[in-house]
Amino acid sequence: MFKILLICALAALVAANENAEVKELINDVNPDGFKTVLSLSDGTASQAVGDVHGNIDGVFEWVSPEGVHVRVAYKADENGYQPTSDLLPVGPPIPEAILKSLAWIQAHPSKE
Repeated sequence: MFKILLICALAALVAANENAEVKELINDVNPDGFKTVLSLSDGTASQAVGDVHGNIDGVFEWVSPEGVHVRVAYKADENGYQPTSDLLPVGPPIPEAILKSLAWIQAHPSKE
């Protein structure tokens, strides 16, 4: 299922960049996984490598209309989709009182 979404996302990247030329396009599918690479002349790019177990490592990047280079790396595995980017929002730090409570709970496990 994820492979279909990835291919659709690549097609959407190409369609959104009608004036960009394809510099590189690789779609290798093997019995033990796949590798896909798309690079456009406007700086838009996508790469992904997947294995037979459904684990995928990838990255996609583009230049926003404001001229900001956007890069998102991701891993998709048994723990779900895990994107990383300097532009993704980050939650607030865990309050000290909560950290102390968690430490106390760990030090005093339930007897049940």
